[in-house]
Amino acid sequence: MTGRVFRHEWKIVLSDIGVLLFFVVLPLLYPLVYTLVYNPEVVTDVRIAVVDNSRTGESRELARRLDATPAIKVYAYASDLNEAKRMMAEGDVFAILEIPSDYARSLGRGEQAHVPFYADMSLLLRFRSCYAALTDVQMAMSASMLPTIIDSTPLSALAAGRELSLPIKSESNFLGDTEQGFASFVIPGIIILILQQSMVLGICLIGGTSRERRRRNARGIDPEAVQGAGPWATIWGKALCYVVFYIPVTIYVVRVVPEIFSLPHYGAPVEYLLFLFPLLLATAFFGQSLIYFMKERETAFIVIVFTSVIFLFLSGLTWPRYAMSTLWTWVGNLIPATWGVEGFIRINSNGATVGECAKAYTALWILAGAYMLIAAWVCRRIDLSSRIRAAREDEPRKQESV
Repeated sequence: MTGRVFRHEWKIVLSDIGVLLFFVVLPLLYPLVYTLVYNPEVVTDVRIAVVDNSRTGESRELARRLDATPAIKVYAYASDLNEAKRMMAEGDVFAILEIPSDYARSLGRGEQAHVPFYADMSLLLRFRSCYAALTDVQMAMSASMLPTIIDSTPLSALAAGRELSLPIKSESNFLGDTEQGFASFVIPGIIILILQQSMVLGICLIGGTSRERRRRNARGIDPEAVQGAGPWATIWGKALCYVVFYIPVTIYVVRVVPEIFSLPHYGAPVEYLLFLFPLLLATAFFGQSLIYFMKERETAFIVIVFTSVIFLFLSGLTWPRYAMSTLWTWVGNLIPATWGVEGFIRINSNGATVGECAKAYTALWILAGAYMLIAAWVCRRIDLSSRIRAAREDEPRKQESV
């Protein structure tokens, strides 16, 4: 009976244009659109205004080095801070570098020079790029001035153990996202959410259509469903249909898309495909559980559109899960994509194995089992309530005929 349900559900999927739109077109096109939007991956040439109150060779060297970095572009030199603020208010620049009048004198004395930097925080990516560029330039200039500082320091001071502002060598190793690109950071998680939401949307679309047919049928049954199939055969036949249908889609999303855009994909294909199987199974049962709320075909759009943003926040992509309150952490634990994002990013971006993602992998199997039970209850509940409602509606007609 499970095999009959599988074959019947496969025919329904292939014959419904709306379901094909969400099962095929959406996961095929959305990753491409998202990645194209986030290209180029890094923010470059952030326009800044320089207020040079020092007007010395050292201050011009600082501005020149900043302008030479990929992140910053010196857009204009302002005569004072008020003029620079007007530029920022009008949107001409996004940051202001104010070099004080004693900048060169402080450097000449071997003292620490303070250079205020005012940044527009409306977009964190711009601030991060500017901050990284400032740090790199600061370290480079400190290293170049170190011999001069040592030469100008008396031997007696060095012998007495005087502290020097020695630069510390800074070396960054970015694991998983070597380019520090936004697409490399966010797309591996987004594609997991796309897989979940597209499958759930298609399942809810099928479920809403089935309930509409039940209401139109005098006996309260779906005439296009496999008659005689119990709840377990029904949910397993449908789940296997959705999982098998999504296997090639998943391979395209997690393997082909990163290849097209040169995104990180260090994990072994066997590892992340093995990890994603319980994700697809849990999502299939999760979608069948949500059918309880699908009174009409159009209800699926409302539910999925409402939950998509919530699921994105709960996944930890925009805010770390450890910083969430206990309530939202537990709510996020109930969503298959939350664990899918956590485990897939480790495998895909850092080359982890399924064994090293045991917590997320186990959680997906637990969710698959839990939603399987809920889906069976929903299937039985919908069938029973539809038959009872049809019997109640049919009773007055029988009395009138008598």
